[in-house]
Amino acid sequence: MKVVILCGGAGSRLAEETQAVPKPMVEIGGRPILWHIMKLYAHHGFTEFILCLGYKGDLIREFFLQEHGWRVVLAETGLGTPTGGRIKAIERYVRGETFLATYGDGVGDVRIDQLVSFHRSHRRIATVTGVHRPPQFGEMDVDGDRVVGFHEKPPVGTGWVNGGFFAFEPAVFAYLDAEIPLERGPLERLVREEQLMVFRHEGYWHHMDTIRDRQILEEQWATGTPGWKVW
Repeated sequence: MKVVILCGGAGSRLAEETQAVPKPMVEIGGRPILWHIMKLYAHHGFTEFILCLGYKGDLIREFFLQEHGWRVVLAETGLGTPTGGRIKAIERYVRGETFLATYGDGVGDVRIDQLVSFHRSHRRIATVTGVHRPPQFGEMDVDGDRVVGFHEKPPVGTGWVNGGFFAFEPAVFAYLDAEIPLERGPLERLVREEQLMVFRHEGYWHHMDTIRDRQILEEQWATGTPGWKVW
């Protein structure tokens, strides 16, 4: 099963770092956060990756000329392409198979094997990993294991947010548009058609969106036991 990682965004809120490198190449503990994400998948036996490149994609390409042990497709998906368009652009690489996908800036101790088992059990088109996060993030409304809606920036962050770590059936490509973010039209349509389920992750998860986020991750890595290191 292949793993698609969205690596093309400019990371404007990390401008101090991303003026020089793309966001997935910002380092935590001397390694790009992208490497940490891929190590999680590899730990669970998923070692075939499709990286959706965009902003400063050549730097990611150069990194993987020196890395070994994983099968990596480096797919150019455009400079300003939205997330849905990036996934749509790599359809030919997944060859009509179930595939995994995530963002290139979030780490966690997600049980990928359990995510896959859950996805296969419900027979819907898509699964999103739900995580807990402070209220500056939009939340998901869930009914049982089914996602029934989204709402932005609630006053109290007690619910579930989109943590990435998706599983998709190939039918998802019919929902994608080259000009529309995954998080808008495609996921919302999947919700309306009762085709999006949530895999609840109660463990560690952290998104690297700002310099402060990066500092937090660096501090946790320095302890020797960061919450996302399962390998």
